Amino acid sequence: MTFFADLSNENTSGVAYKNITLKKAILAYFSKNGNSTIAELCGELALSAPKINSILNEMIAEGLVRDYGKLQSKGGRKPNIYGLVMESAYFLGVDVKNDHVNIGLTDLQKNLIHVKSYIPYHLHNSKESLDELCKIINHFIKEGPVKREKILGAGLNLSGRINYKTGYSYSFFHFNEEPLSRVIGKNIGLPIFLENDSRAMAFGEFSAGVVHEEENVLFLNIDYGIGVGIMINSQVYYGKSGFAGEFGHIPFFDNEIICNCGKKGCLETEVSGWALVRKFKEKLTEGSTSILSSTPADKIKLGDIINAAINDDVLAIELVAEVGEKLGRGIAVLINMFNPEMVILGGSLAKTGEYISLPVKSALNKYSLTLVNNDTQLKMSKLGEEAGVIGACLLVRNRLLGLA
Repeated sequence: MTFFADLSNENTSGVAYKNITLKKAILAYFSKNGNSTIAELCGELALSAPKINSILNEMIAEGLVRDYGKLQSKGGRKPNIYGLVMESAYFLGVDVKNDHVNIGLTDLQKNLIHVKSYIPYHLHNSKESLDELCKIINHFIKEGPVKREKILGAGLNLSGRINYKTGYSYSFFHFNEEPLSRVIGKNIGLPIFLENDSRAMAFGEFSAGVVHEEENVLFLNIDYGIGVGIMINSQVYYGKSGFAGEFGHIPFFDNEIICNCGKKGCLETEVSGWALVRKFKEKLTEGSTSILSSTPADKIKLGDIINAAINDDVLAIELVAEVGEKLGRGIAVLINMFNPEMVILGGSLAKTGEYISLPVKSALNKYSLTLVNNDTQLKMSKLGEEAGVIGACLLVRNRLLGLA
């Protein structure tokens, strides 16, 4: 497939570069709008029918595009309709969590064709943890249904501060002079695009989840930490250095609890999976009872508390509600600032459903401006664990094909 080889060649110029750009535009159009006629492509790309026809013939020969025959129409000459060959290219999405990894593949039109969730993994800021992550990704590709050469690129989500433009991670695996994206890319044999996990999840939910016509959306990723993915005018908002969305590190509380960032009083010290686990263990030490009472304290994980709440454990429900109320206060600040059309609750704690959403709603009604709050819908994530995988795949697709 010459096109994909040329696409990754940074030295392409002249006529070849123009042809690649045009083919990218056609692939992007098909990806976004579905099958089309030559006339529709001419109108979109402002090019002549002979030129479009010539490029389409090249793309058909390369296995990228297929002629799907005559368009059904009443009277007149029926035009041919063209579209993507879905199996010609794929995108890999890797969503790294604290204690597992989710990996998936999408085709050119954002269909998730293969996914594997909850692959055991422990995220540590060490070379051994990085090597293990690369091993997991390579194993997924090797055992998957798609040949490596058909995967155009991989999106990899990590929590913390990510500069997606430079490919550097400043929270995990920041012990190489060269960008982390390049380090992993050499190991995997694919172009790697780093992304903050909350932003990728926001984009996944925005593109293929609960969002429909809304253009201004906030996605709350409530996991061990807490982050927010911001969509403004249907675009991911990054900020100057790519670090926008560090919601969990707003100095919200007057406490002496040291946050993972090294500062005191961050929202994350009271509103996060880490905080919930800490409070749960404290309550057990004080004598509270739970279905987890017989579990050694050092063995209790966030997932255990979430499952306990889902199974009607009173202590777990009470503490999730406490987190939800404080989270609602924080979201009220975001609503007053951004006036979004929708706020989505996602991440692992969203699995508790109404146990967290109801106290959030109550706090929003209490702390946000009524006039502003009335314009904002509160929704639960539709994609769940797949939000980050789909978001990572689609961000790679859009960057490689030049989609907005």
